[in-house]
Amino acid sequence: MRIVIQRVSHASVTIEGNVKSKIGKGFLILLGIGEDDTVEDIDWLVKKVVNLRVFDDENGVMNRSILDTGGDIIVVSQFTLMASYKKGNRPSWIRAARHEISIPLYNAFVERLSAGLGKPVGTGEFGADMKVELLNDGPVTICMDTKNKE
Repeated sequence: MRIVIQRVSHASVTIEGNVKSKIGKGFLILLGIGEDDTVEDIDWLVKKVVNLRVFDDENGVMNRSILDTGGDIIVVSQFTLMASYKKGNRPSWIRAARHEISIPLYNAFVERLSAGLGKPVGTGEFGADMKVELLNDGPVTICMDTKNKE
């Protein structure tokens, strides 16, 4: 499982001209799910995300978590994060999970992240053509991969 976390001043997801989710200060998370990902990967990521200290404290030092700031989160499914680009110039998504695996894991990630955050998490729509807007704050962008926990 791979995620890209972007600390944002605001973010939104629009589908067919309708705003599906919108947040102020917090995280926009792009989530890629692989064929061999499990609920254990979700649990590890959720713990990392809610405790990630990338928000400024009173001294301007990145020392506060999203839990400390009361920020919001939007999670957008992003199968292209699983791209293999080693051979040729056209990426392959052979490592991306099929819908019967990825949809339940995406939903579980959103549910567990909402529980960890203590409030609902915004979403996109799995498989939809989404327009994602954000104002990256910092910029702060962090990539995590559950296959590289060490």
